[in-house]
Amino acid sequence: MAAAAGKQTTEGWSSRWGFILAATGSAVGLGNLWRFPSEAGTNGGGAFVIFYIFCVVLIGLPVLLSETLIGRHGKADAIESTKTVARDSGASTAWSALAGIGMLGAFLILTFYSVIAGWVIYYIGLFAGDVATSIGNGALLGGAFQGESLEQVQGYLPALFADNGMMIGLHALFMAVTVFVIARGVGGGIEKIAVYLMPTFFILLIGITLYSLATGAAGEAFAFLFAFDPSRLLHGNVMLSALGQAFFSLSLGSAMMITYGAYADRKTNLASTSAIIAAADTSVAIIAGLAIFPIVFAAGLASDSGPTLMFQVLPASFQTMPAGSFIGLLFFVMVLFAALTSSVALLEAPTAWVMKRLGLPRAVTAIGLGILAFAIGILSAMSFNSLENWHPLNFSIFEGQNFFSIVDIFTGKILLPLSAFLVSVFVGWIADKRLTDDENGISGGLHLTWRFLIAWLCPIAVGAILVFGLIS
Repeated sequence: MAAAAGKQTTEGWSSRWGFILAATGSAVGLGNLWRFPSEAGTNGGGAFVIFYIFCVVLIGLPVLLSETLIGRHGKADAIESTKTVARDSGASTAWSALAGIGMLGAFLILTFYSVIAGWVIYYIGLFAGDVATSIGNGALLGGAFQGESLEQVQGYLPALFADNGMMIGLHALFMAVTVFVIARGVGGGIEKIAVYLMPTFFILLIGITLYSLATGAAGEAFAFLFAFDPSRLLHGNVMLSALGQAFFSLSLGSAMMITYGAYADRKTNLASTSAIIAAADTSVAIIAGLAIFPIVFAAGLASDSGPTLMFQVLPASFQTMPAGSFIGLLFFVMVLFAALTSSVALLEAPTAWVMKRLGLPRAVTAIGLGILAFAIGILSAMSFNSLENWHPLNFSIFEGQNFFSIVDIFTGKILLPLSAFLVSVFVGWIADKRLTDDENGISGGLHLTWRFLIAWLCPIAVGAILVFGLIS
């Protein structure tokens, strides 16, 4: 313990609920609001959703608890915390590589996550303009983008992609806000925005969902999301997609939860806190499906449109809904809040390490890393226009992929699963059992179940994500 005393963090959450809101905010993001409905739509709905919940409980939650206990024991950045656990367990400090891999993944994800968040800002502008127009015409209670064709509404996204300057400018704006929050510190920045944005986010989500169920095709949406067809599970891609969604939705393998765990005090029960975070994250994903699919089905549009569901199908669906422009505006504001709390966590993990490693002030570190992430992200932004046909790694799983897709594949299919796999092996087999037992906050049969899951099921399941992701 003494070996790490000089490197322990002096920052921390002001309360357990501050930790829960910040950690939930880090997990709740575009993966819930964009990726989950997209995955559910393309993988047949109910079977995917039920297996997804199964994976969250048996795989996601044990790994989440393992990552937070590493951070809380080490009380430092992700790499140093892992070194501390390894030293106190009599193991090699080379195990800290698991945190380094995750931290690199988090940073690279931020570079293109900010680009996608820029699209959200763009749609906020579109709907805000449409609200103003509707008010001027006395037609606020009508559908969105009145007088425009389906092709015109769905053409907004390609139009954005074609505008290099707009893509880069929105990317810069979102990155600047993220850097500003990180520069203000754990209590004054990260926790403060979580305390304000997450409750507002949940209020907006519930309100939009109730609106969607009341005015859209609620019965069709419930049948789609919860009708269970066991034959769908015979398709391996459905099970693997559900497993991957559970894994990515909780932000596992990215060093974010190790970093956030380091700011938790000794009074915080990590097991119950992790359960709340996992439950909130899963609930948001499912509720997001109930918010989106009734509107999509009511408009008679396709539910299996993949990643374009949020940015092309949904805006077109608001054309047929009462007060469509206003609800659309609220929806994308809600998405922006979720994106910001996640991007903050993505930047905090590398910031905490660089700050301690180089002895730099927090603000200087955040600005420096933000500029670097922005610069790399420019290549992702241009991957939808002038660099669309640039394939810098034209081999193996990267063949035919542009820069944006390469970074997405490299982080999602290699770095994050590899880091989470190593976390499972490290906590399940390498770390001192008395140390992890003192940190995890559980006992009895629940403790034995967690011990079995983290040592056996989690490495196998996460290993499957890694292997099949590389060969699919």
